[in-house]
Amino acid sequence: MEQPPQPRFLDDRLAYWAQAKPDEVAIAFLDRTFTWAQFNDRVRRLAGALAERGVGRGDVIGFLDKNHPACIETTLAAASLGAATAIVNFRLAASEMDYVLNDSGARLLIVGAELKDGIDKIRDQLPGVEHVIEVTPQGGAGDEYEQMLAAATPRGRGEDVSPDDVCVIMYSSGTTGNPKGVRLSQAALLAHTMNAATFDFEPDDKVMVSMPLFHVGGTSFAQFPIHHGVPSLMTREVDGASMAGALLAGATRTFLVPAVLGKVMEMGPDATALFKRLRTFVYGASPMPPALLAKALEEFPDTEFVQVYGLTEVCGAVTQLSPEAHRDAAHPERLTSAGQPADEVEVKVVNPDTLEEVPLGQPGELWFRTPQLMQGYHNKPEATAEVITADGWFRTGDIGRVDDGGFIFVEDRLKDMIISGGENIYSVEVERALTDHPAVLDAAVFGIPDDKWGESVKAVVELSAGQQTSAEELVAWCREKLAHYKCPRSVEIMAELPRNPTGKLLKKDLRKPYWENRDRAI
Repeated sequence: MEQPPQPRFLDDRLAYWAQAKPDEVAIAFLDRTFTWAQFNDRVRRLAGALAERGVGRGDVIGFLDKNHPACIETTLAAASLGAATAIVNFRLAASEMDYVLNDSGARLLIVGAELKDGIDKIRDQLPGVEHVIEVTPQGGAGDEYEQMLAAATPRGRGEDVSPDDVCVIMYSSGTTGNPKGVRLSQAALLAHTMNAATFDFEPDDKVMVSMPLFHVGGTSFAQFPIHHGVPSLMTREVDGASMAGALLAGATRTFLVPAVLGKVMEMGPDATALFKRLRTFVYGASPMPPALLAKALEEFPDTEFVQVYGLTEVCGAVTQLSPEAHRDAAHPERLTSAGQPADEVEVKVVNPDTLEEVPLGQPGELWFRTPQLMQGYHNKPEATAEVITADGWFRTGDIGRVDDGGFIFVEDRLKDMIISGGENIYSVEVERALTDHPAVLDAAVFGIPDDKWGESVKAVVELSAGQQTSAEELVAWCREKLAHYKCPRSVEIMAELPRNPTGKLLKKDLRKPYWENRDRAI
């Protein structure tokens, strides 16, 4: 087979494989399988259906469901019209979904049957959404999405579409205020697909896509098998039974957060035997606890481990800790690093106060420059200007250093953020929910070490005079206000929170005891 041409648009490789090997499997999901020709036809029909409903260049489609091939189809079809897909976190509370859908400007929403009731309850709060299309996991009789595809006229790419058109908007919580929508272009996503590849595919490879598609680690990773023309085995959720099914079906490569591997190893020899079938295990989104990594390297001697570090703002991964580095006995200290920059990624370490580059080996804020960079935050030009410099450097807000081998060590954060099980949680958002409770005067929220999740959410609160409450009541209160993964796992009630002479909360003093004698601060 001849070498595919370099893609310019997100759907180029899908169209190529539909011609080159139309009858080979492209994607399998639950009990359904689509060939490359069928996959391409579905995307073309969806593009036609969207156009028939008035979607064009610059518009936004909302997608809300657990993992489903329809999310990938929507992303590709909308991109071919010059439109973007806002992929909504299905775990969000109703008020959070309301904000995201309205802020994105979504004109049409594709929603999973399991989540449709939640949308119905806030439908009158979504004035800009003109059409709501329901999709079911199985795609059987009565599936509105499938009926829409069947009735549509296939449509090719619009002549006015540009590689610089935004094709994905992903929302992540901000340190203050509401979530920010990260605008990713076709060109940036393609650059990530080509630059961040962590392995060479073999003819019999199959890729397990299990990370949630609302996460950049799901959607960006799902582009790799499409780009390389290998089958995707997509799971509905990141659960043991689904992943076991994919592995039994021949999955050889995957990307997951470390917490999933920890859970697998707790499940015993049968589960670990299945995971030994993997040629490559890529992990990221949160650090791998050192003890778990050491055990995994011993348990899976023939598996290539690759760590990646990145952010939604750069389409995913910008560094890679290679399989060789994972097993380099001469440099065991590099197991605590995030690896080296990916292709077309520049890095520098900058003093966040003076904005001057620091000497090699010294800590500072990590800055990256890469064609994978976002176009900016949706409707937030000021926030964009704060993180992207005039000459194209992205300020990560993470503190790190680079050693003499070019290995990047991420050691702390400027941003007040917790990463638990690969999910970004901003403490200010949780603190705001806690201080809405009538008994709470003030709150400090921070991440503490968690062997399973990397970090878990800890809250310390000060009560208003004469008020009483319990830790259990405060956790329950948060669960009514926030997605469950953002809620504190433990709450401590103090008579008075520590502050400096100016009254500023000394959160670092509260956090410090939990991180003493640790290799890294995150």
